[in-house]
Order: sequence, then structure tokens, then C-alpha cells
Amino acid sequence: MKKFISQLFPPLLSFAIFFIALEVFAKYDIISAQLIPPLSTVLQTLIDMRGEFQNAFLETSINVLKGLLASITLGIGLSLILTISPFLKKSILPFAIFFQTVPIIAIAPLLVIYFGFGSPTVIASSLIVSVFPVIANTLIGLENTSKEWLELFKIYQASKWQILWKLRLPAAYTSIYSGLKVACGLSVIGAIAGEFVAGGGLGAMIDVARTQQRIDIVFASLLLLSLLGLSLIGALNGIHRWIQSQRPFGANLKD
Repeated sequence: MKKFISQLFPPLLSFAIFFIALEVFAKYDIISAQLIPPLSTVLQTLIDMRGEFQNAFLETSINVLKGLLASITLGIGLSLILTISPFLKKSILPFAIFFQTVPIIAIAPLLVIYFGFGSPTVIASSLIVSVFPVIANTLIGLENTSKEWLELFKIYQASKWQILWKLRLPAAYTSIYSGLKVACGLSVIGAIAGEFVAGGGLGAMIDVARTQQRIDIVFASLLLLSLLGLSLIGALNGIHRWIQSQRPFGANLKD
């Protein structure tokens, strides 16, 4: 508990000081509330428009989860295949790198043409942005397996699939986990970029608020998006701790 408090107290204190300062600055017109609204205004907007925010947040959350799960499945699955086949790795990996270098906001209009307006485009946008960290980190983990362990498995004449499932994949767990943490944040970014052009969710609310000069709605939406991203990372950390408690890393290498 003391460790938890020591980790949580500094950021909470800094946030409190920051938001209190904004309240004071807005009250005495040091900073225009039309540019940076105080937290009280943002919270009041959330309360007044709770129905709209609830529906938008739910829609965005569902699309983000679908895009993230798709990126995890595709990223890890593709990495396993590329590890088995060096030829496929040389053929496919450059395309993955290419999509990572192209800004998603430039690809999003094409996604609307291919998938239409609504959730399919948003999910595809979230997938494209978040899948590369999963692929990259998984490949790094799979390829950095201990040479001593590889030699041992070859001595026992293990097949490529046995080496992959019983050695490379468990040894790559830490690297995969790091890639998933990055993907959690990027999936939210990709979904919002998709909603800017395809409509729906918090992205559409932000876009409409921009045209109406409703800065409070924009900040309220950003607050909800931050909570969504933190919730995803928190859930991932919880799963990570559960896996470690059930089967400590490296135990499967000793079976």
C-alpha cells in the first residue's frame, strides 16, 4: 500500500496543482476560458451532455477494442508466420513498415471509399495504426531467443513449430507485452482519426465542436479519450500481473 501511495501521490498532486491553477487563472481572466476551459467547466459540460457523451464514448470504446483485438491477433499471428518463413518475412515486412510510415489521416479517406462510413472504417484505421508495434516487438522477442536454448532444442531434434511454441514464444513474452502497451494507446489514436472522416463516436463530437467553437466539448472528449487509453493499459497490466502470478516468466523453459 505504501508503494502504491508513493507512486500515485506525485502525479495526483501535480494534476491537482495544475487544475487549481487553471481555475484561478480563469477566474481572474489571466487565461481566457474560451481557449483553455477550467476543469469545473469541462465537468459541467460532461454532466449537461452526459447522454451524448455516453453514447459517443461507448461507440468509440467498442471500435477501439475491436481494432486493438484485431491488431493483436494479426500482429502476433503474422509474426509467428514470418519467424517460421524467412522468405515471407522479406516479402511482407517492408509493406508493414510502409503502412507505418504513412500518416493515418492520409489513409483514412481511402478507408471510407473501401469500407464506407461508420464503424468498419474506424476499426480498420485503429488496426492499421496499432498493428505495427505488435509485429515489431513480437519479431524482436522471437528473434532474440537465447542461442544456448536453441542449441539444446536442436540437440533433442525439436521441430520448428516445437521451438516456436515451447521456446521462442515464451521467451518473447516480455517484448510482446511492451508492444501491446504501445498498441493500446495507438489504437485510440487510430480510431479517432477514423472517426474524423467516417463519423461517429467522440471523434465526430470533437469535429462538430470545432466548427461550433465549443472548446469545452473538445476538452471533455479528450478527457474521456485519456480515460479510455488509461483503462486499456490498466487492464493489460492487470492481465500481465495475473499471468506472472500464475506462471512466472521462464518457468515454461524448465519443463
